[in-house]
Amino acid sequence: MIQGGSELILPGATLGVLGSGQLGRMFAIAARRMGYRVHTLSPETDSPTGQVADVEVTADYGDQDSVSNFARQVSVVTFEFENVPSETTEVVSRFAPVRPAGQVLHITQHRLREKGYLRERGFPVTPFRAIRSAEELEVAVSEFGCPAVLKTAGWGYDGKGQIKIHSASEVVSAWRQLGSSEAILEGFVDFRLEVSVVAARGLDGAFAHFGVLENAHSNHILDVTVSPARISPKIAAEAEAIARGVLEALDVVGVLCVEMFLTHDDRLLINELAPRPHNSGHLTFDANVTSQFEQQVRAICGLPLGSTELLRPAAMANLLGDVWANGEPNWAEALKLPEVKLHLYGKASARPGRKMGHLTAMADSADQAERIVREARQRLMNREG
Repeated sequence: MIQGGSELILPGATLGVLGSGQLGRMFAIAARRMGYRVHTLSPETDSPTGQVADVEVTADYGDQDSVSNFARQVSVVTFEFENVPSETTEVVSRFAPVRPAGQVLHITQHRLREKGYLRERGFPVTPFRAIRSAEELEVAVSEFGCPAVLKTAGWGYDGKGQIKIHSASEVVSAWRQLGSSEAILEGFVDFRLEVSVVAARGLDGAFAHFGVLENAHSNHILDVTVSPARISPKIAAEAEAIARGVLEALDVVGVLCVEMFLTHDDRLLINELAPRPHNSGHLTFDANVTSQFEQQVRAICGLPLGSTELLRPAAMANLLGDVWANGEPNWAEALKLPEVKLHLYGKASARPGRKMGHLTAMADSADQAERIVREARQRLMNREG
């Protein structure tokens, strides 16, 4: 197959996914509902995606023979995990189109490339400096002041690979602890709110977004998302415009999430990009006419994008392995709340900090939806039932 191509990829075709976690699982569910077949490739076996895909290929991303054979069997390839080596997408592109393109992956999987790309194009980003030695870190910390956040340049997500520096005396130990030869120092942003915009762009340049989502984190991991975000229409329009600009600048075909900080003086700063469906968009599976996962299918197949209308205000609460700490969660107790939807990812073992599933609740207001979903999660720990 040629790399680009503008022809439609119709139901009955086979879609390839690099990565095999919960994002791929929900993509596969959406794709199979639309009549597509799904193949997944990752180093894992009996994976969340593999359990619902037609074919699960277990291979290292660097195994060029396996990757090539995988690509020959599918009509298009997407990814659900941005830490797939960009070299893998180069191999795939010899046999099938990759959407979003490997160049998007190359930029967004490396914090320095991503921040530099955005800044050069005039997008608002958090202040940052490239760091390659303890001496450079010392100079940057003196410039930014404390606190500041030191992060690995690549291969980080869910708070991994980052250290908060509280004083100049911590510079040397922070550099040693990070254990990386290339890093980024970001000035600390005293933000009022964390928000995200999950958006899609079609092969024809059509754009659609799911509004602004309001996010609360715990230990650097997303905890609860509320839709719509409780912000002014003016700020919402600015966030949506920023997201559209980013997808157009990157020439994205597929789904991409723009995570942003909203400062106390109502400025929006881009924190990170995720070139795939995003944890904050999980509630779209239940709360929107078209989910982020169906939208991903539509976009990469060249189909028209679906309506992103929010049916009712909604909230999503992540279920981490911690919920299993004292035994099997009390599912029945949580589901006594009729507005609650349960999504589990089929992971074999629960451990602290591991994303095992999520709950979604819909209600008449965002506040009410958040209260319900938090109560439902709390009920899971009620072993008495």
